[in-house]
Amino acid sequence: MILPRIRKYIPVLDWGRSYDRTAFGDDMVAAIIVTIMLIPQSLAYALLAGLPPEAGLYASIVPIILYAVFGTSRALAVGPVAVVSLMTAAAIGNVAEAGTIGYAVAALTLAALSGAILLAMGIFKLGFLANFLSHPVIAGFITASGILIAASQLKHILGVDADGHTLWEMVASLVAHLSSTNLVTLVIGASATVFLFWVRKGLKPTLRKLGVGARLADVMTKAGPVAAVIATTIAVWYFHLADVGVKIVGDVPQSLPPLTLPDFSPGLMSELLVPAILISVIGFVESISVAQTLAAKCRQRINPDQELIGLGAANLGAAFTGGYPVTGGFARSVVNFDAGAQTPAAGAFTAIGLAIAAIALTPLVYFLPKATLAATIIVAVLSLVDFSILKTSWRYSKADFVAVLATIILTLGFGVEVGVTSGVVLSIGLFLYRTSRPHIAEVGLVPSTQHFRNIKRHNVFTDPSVVTIRIDESLYFANARFLEDYILDRVVGEEKLRHVILMCSAINEIDLSALESLEAINHRLDEMGIALHLSEVKGPVMDRLKCAHFLEELTGKVFLSQYDAMSDLLKEPSVSVAPTSDADTATKPASKAV
Repeated sequence: MILPRIRKYIPVLDWGRSYDRTAFGDDMVAAIIVTIMLIPQSLAYALLAGLPPEAGLYASIVPIILYAVFGTSRALAVGPVAVVSLMTAAAIGNVAEAGTIGYAVAALTLAALSGAILLAMGIFKLGFLANFLSHPVIAGFITASGILIAASQLKHILGVDADGHTLWEMVASLVAHLSSTNLVTLVIGASATVFLFWVRKGLKPTLRKLGVGARLADVMTKAGPVAAVIATTIAVWYFHLADVGVKIVGDVPQSLPPLTLPDFSPGLMSELLVPAILISVIGFVESISVAQTLAAKCRQRINPDQELIGLGAANLGAAFTGGYPVTGGFARSVVNFDAGAQTPAAGAFTAIGLAIAAIALTPLVYFLPKATLAATIIVAVLSLVDFSILKTSWRYSKADFVAVLATIILTLGFGVEVGVTSGVVLSIGLFLYRTSRPHIAEVGLVPSTQHFRNIKRHNVFTDPSVVTIRIDESLYFANARFLEDYILDRVVGEEKLRHVILMCSAINEIDLSALESLEAINHRLDEMGIALHLSEVKGPVMDRLKCAHFLEELTGKVFLSQYDAMSDLLKEPSVSVAPTSDADTATKPASKAV
């Protein structure tokens, strides 16, 4: 009994038992490909976060190993990602100056807080909280973040000292410094950007036309950023371009990740707590989305709560080994999956490859121009920008469109923290708005059946003495009064009305506020000489109602089915009821809606 419970929280004990030579070979190939991709990415994302380049490597070693032990996804590749790097820069930029020791320590503290939050959410099974962020709002936030990230890297492409946290500040600063553009840096940055875009779209088809095998062509395409790094580094070194103002990476410590200690002082932790919560939620949403998508392709199961524990452990590992907040990255995870990774061991092998790079290869990046890293970031994040969500949401739901557009505008205009906070608020607000005005339909009997459908959509039988109302939503504090007003408005002036039936087939929950509204409805209808009945009440809902006095005071009955209710109240519904008038019947076909 104990071992299965341990395996539940340490998945490596599960998949590790069946690990064989075939899985090892596939994982090694995937690890080599992802390592090649991650070396320039890690350096670039550290630059985006305002940290030394080695921090990106450090954040990609121990966290990956810890996720391999505690995570449930067999393809998710954990490490620095663009959005979290931007959020990190925005968060710690408010408490410390970039380039200082305090800035690096704040990044460690942010990773520790994020790790602790994720771990606590996993232990207490709070993964469902991420569901309060709607997909359209997340898509809007990521699109805006992609624009912000790309804009923030233009200063490195131009070789100027621009700044700013919002899009307008960045653009204004770039325009103000445009006259001081370093032309050599611009040539390097622009060339690297064009080359990387071509690599992403055109290299693989070109190689395939030349007869290169699909697997080798894929590896060479993934190694495109490495080629850009090598070429521009050699150019800067050979032509002494650093002497003409081209900014380079410079010295990168030649070592494994060091043991580091975050600053747990109350003042710093209180300033970083809210950003840590936002980073944790956004990171988890991005990670779990990628993990579940890839798992579905090979019929595997992802445990969201265990994923929280795995990501929490990864972030704690980053905090104590010189890194900064990490999560599962979309691009590298897809590459890992496509490269044939079979188990999380592929991530561990990737960590070993990055550790070797941290020891042996860091002197080789001394002359690496920052413009090349900026180009790597720009090409990577522009794939996140997707304005089609605006068109899709406009056509499907105007409320979703407003939420997406507001998230994009607020993120671009006021920064990442305001944008993601507004996204959370809008997601919850959108949910409350929709459920506070639930769909309510008055239904009638479909001729020659025992089925009931909306009188405005179908030709059905009704009777002036009975009104049946179907509520297509659980009842809770936000919509209880809406139902109360609807029913009372419906019965006013109906002299022949004697019975109101609430068809409860779609109600999964009735909270205390809704119960009080039902009691008020029952009392008001009783004063009018109208009996209130319930039909098709689900078992769990009935169990809750039995805990109160509502059923004892109910003026009508509770029926197992709506047809039973009509049969009992009208005795012979097929004869007694009359069809709705043409004016009340919509022209939509019955197969389209209920």
